[in-house]
Amino acid sequence: TVSVLYWFLSKLTVMVNVAVIGAGGGIGQPLSLLLKLRLPHGSTLSLFDVMGAPGVAADLSHVDTPVEVKHAAGKFPPIPNDPALSALAKGVDVFVIVAGVPRKPGMTRDDLFKVNAGICLDIVTTCAKVAPQACYCIVTNPVNSTVPIAAQALRKLGVYDKNKLFGVSTLDVLRATTFVNGARAPHRVESVPVIGGHSDVTIVPLFSQLPGDALKGAQLDAISKRTQQGGTEVVKAKAGKGSATLSMAEAGARFAMAVVDGLTGRGAPVMYSYVDTDGQHELPFLAIPVVLGRAGIAKRLPIGPMTSYEKKLLAEASKGIAQNIKTGEAFARSKL
Repeated sequence: TVSVLYWFLSKLTVMVNVAVIGAGGGIGQPLSLLLKLRLPHGSTLSLFDVMGAPGVAADLSHVDTPVEVKHAAGKFPPIPNDPALSALAKGVDVFVIVAGVPRKPGMTRDDLFKVNAGICLDIVTTCAKVAPQACYCIVTNPVNSTVPIAAQALRKLGVYDKNKLFGVSTLDVLRATTFVNGARAPHRVESVPVIGGHSDVTIVPLFSQLPGDALKGAQLDAISKRTQQGGTEVVKAKAGKGSATLSMAEAGARFAMAVVDGLTGRGAPVMYSYVDTDGQHELPFLAIPVVLGRAGIAKRLPIGPMTSYEKKLLAEASKGIAQNIKTGEAFARSKL
C-alpha cells in the first residue's frame, strides 16, 4: 500500500548532520571514524578543531561510506566565537563536544576544570547562536561540571531545552559491563545500569539490577571501585601519553548514534546519561536512564530498586555531584 511505501521511504531517508567538535584529538579522531561508518546514508559528518581538522577530514573522506565529510579549521591559539565554527555549526542536528585537554597522571577531573570549563562554555555559546535546536552531547571533562556550564550558556541565549543536553557517561556503562562479564563468565549481560555522575566516586553501578548470580562482598566492592577508577587505570597504563581515548570514542559513538536513532525515528533507545533531572531528583543533574526520541529525551525513567550498598554509594556520589554542579554554575555565571 501507499502508506507502507511511505513508511519504508521514511526509514531510508533519515539524514542527519552530526558535528564532532575537537575532531583532531585523541578521542575526536577515532570517534569521527566510528560515526563515518555508522551514520545513516546521506548524512553529514562535520568536523572542527583548532589543529588537525583538514587532515582528519581528508583521511576520513576516503572511507567508502555514503556520509559526506565537512570540516572547518579554527584559529590557533583559539579565539572566542570563532567564525569558522559558527559557519560549520549551521544546520547541525547533533553536536558531540570532545574538545579540551586530556587527563595526565596525577590530574583529577577537577584539575581539568580550569582549562576545559572555558573551552566548553565558548563552544556551546558559539554553536547555539546558529543551531539553537540541536542536541548537545558533552564529552569534555569534568562532565559533572561542564554539562551545568553548557546549560547556563544555553539559558543565557534563551534556547535551553532540558531534553537536548546530555553528559556522555556511556563509558562507565561499558566498563561496568566489561568487568562484570569478566567476573561472571560465561554468563553475560548486554549492559549494566550506571547512575550518578561521571568521575570517580560519583559513578554508581547498579549491579543488583542484573539477572543471574548477584555480586557480593569483596567481589562487589572490587568491581564497583574498578568501574569508578577505570579512567585512572588507563591514564596510568598509558604512562603520561594520554587518557582513555579509544574506549571513550566507542562510548561516544554509541551514545551519539542512540541520539540519532531517536531523532530520526529509527528507534527509541534507552540510555544512561548525565542530564537535567527535570525536578524528579534532589540534584538538578544526574546520570539516569532516559528514553530517546524525536525531540531528544522522550522520557526520564525511574532508577529502580537499589540495595543498601548502592544507596550508600549514591549518597556519597550526590555530595560530590552537588559540589561539581555548584562549581560549574558559578564559573558560567562569572563569565556570562
